[in-house]
Amino acid sequence: MKKEPLVILLSYFSNQIELMERMLEEIGVTQPSDREKTSHLGYLLHNLYCAIEDLFQEIAKTFENRIEDVSKYHRELLKRMQLNMPGIRPRLLSKESYLFLDELRGFRHVFRHSYDYELASDRVKDLKHKTLPNWRHIERDLNVFMDFLQQAIK
Repeated sequence: MKKEPLVILLSYFSNQIELMERMLEEIGVTQPSDREKTSHLGYLLHNLYCAIEDLFQEIAKTFENRIEDVSKYHRELLKRMQLNMPGIRPRLLSKESYLFLDELRGFRHVFRHSYDYELASDRVKDLKHKTLPNWRHIERDLNVFMDFLQQAIK
């Protein structure tokens, strides 16, 4: 594979990690004490998943891992990131990261389509408390993949 797409991906990777770190900081200090703050926390959790999914899309595009069934795009993209593809790329996500991100993906779907009901404060609070410790697994996985990209560029 040519180096240029990998360099572009590595730069995008770094940018997304910075963006996600800022979101995680705000998630950490936001308490869903009322309807407005619950909505704001839901918005942050939604955006955190969208930021990592954007990174997954760039990885899939760089390594030409097309998703054919667009009706299941979000689920299939996440599944694809836990696959080791010998000769193409290593797996990005461990089982722990995949399971947590699948829950966050489900919340993103609910948040995006919750036009006629309020978010449950307890559900949002529970997801916040799962996000912060589970993100360590994701950070580890992202760092391993970044190391792979750096080695591939050399």
